[in-house]
Amino acid sequence: MNKFLKVILSIFIAVALISCGEKKVGKHADLVLTNGIIATVDDSNPNAEAVAILGEKIIAVGSRGEIKQYIGDSTQVIDLNGKFVMPGFIESHAHFLGLGNSKQMLDLHTAKNWDEVIEMVARAADHSRYGDWIIGRGWHQEKFDPKPNPNVEGYPIHNELSKATPNNPVMLTHASGHAVFANAKAMQIAGVNRFTPDPEGGTIVRDSLGNPIGVFEENAEQLIRKYYEDYLAKRTPDEIRADYVRQMNLAANDCLKKGVTSFTDAGEPFEIIDIMKQLADSNKIPVRLYVMIGDSLDNMKKKLKDYYVIGYGDNHLTVRSIKQYIDGALGSRGAWMLEPYADMPASSGSNVTPLSTLREISEMAIANGFQMCIHAIGDRGNREILNLYESVFNKHPDKWESIPSGKDLRWRIEHAQHLSPEDIPRFAKLGIIAAMQGIHCTSDATFVVERIGIKRAEEGAYVWKKLIDSGATVCNSTDAPVEDVDPIKCFYASVTRKLADGSTFFPKQKMSRMEALKSYTINGAYAAFEENIKGSIKVGKLADLVVLSNDLLTCPDDKISNTKVLNTIIGGKVLYKAE
Repeated sequence: MNKFLKVILSIFIAVALISCGEKKVGKHADLVLTNGIIATVDDSNPNAEAVAILGEKIIAVGSRGEIKQYIGDSTQVIDLNGKFVMPGFIESHAHFLGLGNSKQMLDLHTAKNWDEVIEMVARAADHSRYGDWIIGRGWHQEKFDPKPNPNVEGYPIHNELSKATPNNPVMLTHASGHAVFANAKAMQIAGVNRFTPDPEGGTIVRDSLGNPIGVFEENAEQLIRKYYEDYLAKRTPDEIRADYVRQMNLAANDCLKKGVTSFTDAGEPFEIIDIMKQLADSNKIPVRLYVMIGDSLDNMKKKLKDYYVIGYGDNHLTVRSIKQYIDGALGSRGAWMLEPYADMPASSGSNVTPLSTLREISEMAIANGFQMCIHAIGDRGNREILNLYESVFNKHPDKWESIPSGKDLRWRIEHAQHLSPEDIPRFAKLGIIAAMQGIHCTSDATFVVERIGIKRAEEGAYVWKKLIDSGATVCNSTDAPVEDVDPIKCFYASVTRKLADGSTFFPKQKMSRMEALKSYTINGAYAAFEENIKGSIKVGKLADLVVLSNDLLTCPDDKISNTKVLNTIIGGKVLYKAE
């Protein structure tokens, strides 16, 4: 071979080698985030500096240099300037319409005492028409300072509130959602007096003479709520639908501001799901909804099979689960406990739905491929549900043990708040997901020991670390509107368990930063059977991301609460940008 041909061959080989080493991009990205700290929550590629998005999906994750080639003339580029990026927060248990509705009523979370509640309600009455209902939510008797005087079991008595609102019925929902407070006008409309019996699964709180003080716990709420619902029912169908849509819009906007890209709605009736489906048809639901059916047994028998929906509206609506309740809340002493309450030895809480009904619904669920999601807060409630699930699984081994991945029905216990130590390993053994709320721990901690004593509290109260270490999947959430839907506050509670006074509630149960991050991303996706399409920043997955001002994995504890949401991105579109 002559010298000239050798030179030509050498050049050809060099060009070929360069071409082989250079990754050619088929299409440029629509959006590139670069120069950031990216926590992918993908164990195979945990950290990155940049991500490229085409359409709704992620097409590349890597270094700035690697992603640079995806930038074309029409690519939108966001220079992160070192900011933190993570998968969008997945709210694994909250109430979508409840969140929106809370934006339409009195917010009583900020009330420091009962006098402040009365003042807020009285102001609302001054601006209301005669006979209009005044609605609020968020009060909690255990957080009042000073304590109401007089009180019954720590609850205030209605007299002063009733004097301030003689012309308007008032219904104020407890922060937990498991009790309401009614004034005299509301009780008069409802026909409630000292002779009204307690309904099954509910309690009318009374004074020493047997008179209702205004507090209605658990199923007794319906004695008052029914008449408020009758009042609302006087609206036209168009007015009712418009109000539901307004609530959904308010909820979605609040989620976007707080970095929530997916929202598990813990129980809606069929009529609400119909409206959600209509909105999804017209691309009017920006966040992705995973909706549990919360309707009557009779309605489910008629309609359940027709409402199994996965990935509707470009993955904006999935309906494949059922929500039920076995007990109430700890604050109202409605949680069903194995032993009596330390501060009320005559009570062990309430079973609000008969076990026979829960079994019938569970059988219906497993026969039709639906996930069961049952609210259980007390240790007795949790044990009964674990027993129920295990019994149903064993009765249907073809739908449980024969699944290739094993025990993969992913049935859930919502809250799993107080557990007997011997029941903790059963979650992993049975493949039961613990859908917990980190923020409930620090919010409730001021009265937990008072309710159940220090031994039971230490052994089984909000023991997410014990559950994680046992191999169980824990997903995180706020139960909004019980708490603010803000995941930053919940993340902080999960990794610090620190109270407002600086004390720490059984710190051995703190999650690590990565455990908390996974509980709010990939675990939430797994709990909704969606880990293959979201929950981590990985090629091929939906481009649901959030940009934050602080690195949640490394910033000091005291900086977590100051973290701001800078951008919320869903399906590759920036739907929220901080001003």
